Amino acid sequence: MSTFTIPLSGLMATSQSLSAIANNLANLNTDGYKDENLDFASVFNQMQGTSGNGDPIQAGNGVQVAGTVTNFGNGNVTSTSVSSNMALQGNGFFVVKDDNGIDYTRNGDFTVNSQGQLCTQGGQLVLGYPAVNGVVETGAALAPITVDQANNIPAVATTSFQMTTNLDATATVGTTYSSPITVYDSLGESHDLTINYTNTAPNTWSYSITLPAADTGGTGNPTQIASGTLDFNSSGVLTSPSGTVPGITISGLADDAATMKLTWDLNGSGGTAAITQQAAASATSETTQNGYTTGTLTGYSVLSDGTVQGQFSNQQTLALGQVAVASFANNQGLTQTTDNNYQASFASGAAVVGQAGQGGNGTITGGAVEDSNVNLSTEFANLIVAQQGYEANAKVLTTLDQVSQATLQVIS
Repeated sequence: MSTFTIPLSGLMATSQSLSAIANNLANLNTDGYKDENLDFASVFNQMQGTSGNGDPIQAGNGVQVAGTVTNFGNGNVTSTSVSSNMALQGNGFFVVKDDNGIDYTRNGDFTVNSQGQLCTQGGQLVLGYPAVNGVVETGAALAPITVDQANNIPAVATTSFQMTTNLDATATVGTTYSSPITVYDSLGESHDLTINYTNTAPNTWSYSITLPAADTGGTGNPTQIASGTLDFNSSGVLTSPSGTVPGITISGLADDAATMKLTWDLNGSGGTAAITQQAAASATSETTQNGYTTGTLTGYSVLSDGTVQGQFSNQQTLALGQVAVASFANNQGLTQTTDNNYQASFASGAAVVGQAGQGGNGTITGGAVEDSNVNLSTEFANLIVAQQGYEANAKVLTTLDQVSQATLQVIS
């Protein structure tokens, strides 16, 4: 009897549904896994005529699986404190590559291979935008991101320095105060400058900037490299010079570094000078300068836009690259492969690769992973429904078998 095909199709459909539920439950703890369920559609057989009023008489022929629907909603974010781990929240996928081509994944449980490159647990390289001297080149071709501990940052010579200093307004003529600051030459060698202040008259101080004689290959007293006068008004506000003191030059360094040309920035916060004269003990509360010595990579972190920020031994930070994020016109059209990866298809459309937090892409949480978004309670409820559907179709099949047996007995 052709009627047997109807409960058989029901058994096959519910069996596939049970497989989908079982797969969801099996991946309950798979990082970045997305819950899947099946859509069903009836199978229409044929027209059997019309009724007296012209309505069609139609007979169905069972059920079939119409499609797979994936829930691409966010999973919970779990902190791992592992620098290479990343959790993507919102739209998008990480881009990974191996010898077989490019895949896309939500599983950010990344690690580092022997070449210092970010990669998946299966060895696929994580792709992103490269950085040159700390500047991410978003227009460049995607490339593996390297976080090798052998990376280093070259020295940068100091070109500007600033000191937040108060000179005692009650000081008598001849009173001196000295404040040191460390600067760096083009080879990364440090040099200790000393700014010496001397009160020469009410509201007037002279200054001289000195360098140890040994730094220029000499001996004896420090070498003076700049001098001048600081004038204050009756409120203790610096009136001259204003802005900066340029032209501070250090040449003939003993380590054969390039000649240093420094600017003393006198500007403070809020538009006021960093040097003041108030009735309080002379003191320097802060010194800053823009040079640094050579540094090696000591660690890294991933920012919300996917920038991999390296931390170096010289207290500097520098971008090592930026993790790329790919999006698709139709996520449901993606083809799922092994290792919880996806590949683009005609139905999904081509990948649009960009940056996290831009163009509708989600943001990245560093040192964390995205959990599976499978809901255990929902899956158990679906399991009960699928089981009941399977049992019902099995009962129909048994009933049809009994009817068939009875029919055969009558015929015989």
